[in-house]
Amino acid sequence: MTIAVDGPAASGKGTIARALAQHFGLSHLDTGAIYRAVALEALRAGVPLDDAGALAGLAHHLDLTLLEDPALRDPETAEAASLVSQHPGVRAALLEFQRSFATRAGGAVLDGRDIGTVILPDATAKLFVTATPEVRARRRLLELEARGHRADFDGVLALIRLRDRRDSERAAAPLVKAPDAILLDTTDLDREEAIRRAIERVSVALCNAAQGRAGRAPPPAGHFV
Repeated sequence: MTIAVDGPAASGKGTIARALAQHFGLSHLDTGAIYRAVALEALRAGVPLDDAGALAGLAHHLDLTLLEDPALRDPETAEAASLVSQHPGVRAALLEFQRSFATRAGGAVLDGRDIGTVILPDATAKLFVTATPEVRARRRLLELEARGHRADFDGVLALIRLRDRRDSERAAAPLVKAPDAILLDTTDLDREEAIRRAIERVSVALCNAAQGRAGRAPPPAGHFV
């Protein structure tokens, strides 16, 4: 069993993916973290973020200990990861790592930006989580302030929009909703309600898959507003 959760920055996909993994008893991988790990290593080693070859080399020899490094959540690392993820060589190097994780015994939930379209196109269930840029910027601002970072709403909103543009316009695996993914708009939902609806809709998709109807679209009302 594999569940793909995609969506833009600060949409709530990570929170939802972790909740789905816990609910269904599956392993969870935040694929954004592995890109941040490559970016963090590049920043510390002084590797230019436009050096595609050197970055691909770091990705091929991913230092998994960095996945536990608190600096992964720093704004500078996130911004660097946005640039690193645009390089096809980096994405190719990390693709097998993600697919290998997904095939582990017991199943897995992966969240990112190209899980349902590139990494796991045959995932048992797919969810695309989104929200308006303004709401996502407010969420990210609260996260940053909670971690002691100084930021302002306009600056965070500008970075969110820049990240959206990079993710959706990049040549390699752009951010896009898979045709068979359930769309969940969390703009007007609190954390608990977003999780509840995600579990509900994914449960239906998994039930359909178990009955041999994986190739058919989920029931209507998959788009919550």
